Amino acid sequence: MIKRIHHVGIVVRSIDEATSIYGGVLGLEKTKDETIEEQGVRAVLLKLGDDEIELLEPVKEGTGVARFLERQGGLHHVCFETDDIERELQTLKDNEVELIDRETRDGIAGRICFIHPRANNGVLIEYCQTED
Repeated sequence: MIKRIHHVGIVVRSIDEATSIYGGVLGLEKTKDETIEEQGVRAVLLKLGDDEIELLEPVKEGTGVARFLERQGGLHHVCFETDDIERELQTLKDNEVELIDRETRDGIAGRICFIHPRANNGVLIEYCQTED
């Protein structure tokens, strides 16, 4: 079952510059900052009440996030938190929803998977199951 919107992902050219606005000016607290090599990104989570904003900076050329930044940058995805990501992924498969991920993988928010934007009118949807 989907519990809530966990975060929205925003692709930026420089996380350091972006966090000076989100953290410094807006006062959001940085809760995580890590590079996820297999995805080719540096990611930061910033706390906003009970939710978060994820900033993504490509660290490798040719990745999906790098291509997104070349095209436009900005709002990248909406992430829904679930208590059972494997069940959610199986439900998507059973309903023949077009997926990016056929298996869950590790991300900054925990175990994650993505629904292809073509399946949802151009909106990239991520599911996550947090480690908490």
